[in-house]
Amino acid sequence: MAAKPLLTLGTRGSPLALAQAHEARRLLAAAHGWDEEAVALAVIRTSGDVIQDRPLAEAGGKGLFTKEIDAALLEGRIDFAVHSAKDLPTALPEGVTIAGFLEREDVRDALISARAYSIAALPQGARLGAASLRRQAQARRLRPDLRVELLRGNVETRLRKAESGEIDATLLALAGLKRLGLAHRARAILDIETFLPAVGQGAIALTARAADARTLGHLAAIGHADTMTAVVAERAFLAELEGSCRTPIAGHARLEAGALILLGQVLREDGSESFDVRLSGDRADAARLGAEAGRDLAGRVPPGVLPPAKGAAR
Repeated sequence: MAAKPLLTLGTRGSPLALAQAHEARRLLAAAHGWDEEAVALAVIRTSGDVIQDRPLAEAGGKGLFTKEIDAALLEGRIDFAVHSAKDLPTALPEGVTIAGFLEREDVRDALISARAYSIAALPQGARLGAASLRRQAQARRLRPDLRVELLRGNVETRLRKAESGEIDATLLALAGLKRLGLAHRARAILDIETFLPAVGQGAIALTARAADARTLGHLAAIGHADTMTAVVAERAFLAELEGSCRTPIAGHARLEAGALILLGQVLREDGSESFDVRLSGDRADAARLGAEAGRDLAGRVPPGVLPPAKGAAR
């Protein structure tokens, strides 16, 4: 008879989500000297997995990938969960907390195409599929002639559609491709300075019940401090802008020679304008630095680009 698991990990069921869950389980087992079977996996289907026919903004935003998993946590059906950090809403439900982040993978975006080895080399009027407004706006900023359209689905679905010529190109996170052993499918890796990634991109977030000291203690052994510092700054930046799937927002923080450097960007949906900020400071001030960068941009972006502030007349 199999031993009762010590912890139950909740995850979405996509190949990438499962790869991330297995990575977290492997690290946790190694850190504590457990067999990997001591951490059970519970696959949870989320609203974001079910809804594939329209943009997330129209269906309810980022929480669509976390709502059912948060409920399982709060009901005690799982002990912790693994998420792509960029899928986490800036405000978590009461009782749920971020327990840490695994060490971050490559944050850059990758071009997938059978037609070209760069965005610049795509044919005039090429069809580019993307799910995120950020990627759509950044692509339009570089190439206003592109016909940008919604492309949902898991990594393999998007790869197949771009490589078969059903669409001319798509953009995917390089981190996801690497975790799935598919990095060789990238036609080009996009430079961060010209194609700033999403907040949290490349990082795996661990969430748990805020009052569950036992689980939080176990997870502390696999948290990566530098990744936590960077993503805390990015999420504070996003929260200040009330960022959601409805606005193209990018942000990336990194530690360099002991200093924390944060780049942030807001774009018009059509890519016709972008508004940028760059701040640096001490790593201990990550949240303050992120919020300051968000306020700086919020004060410079023209009306109508960002959603109305909470409590403002709509």
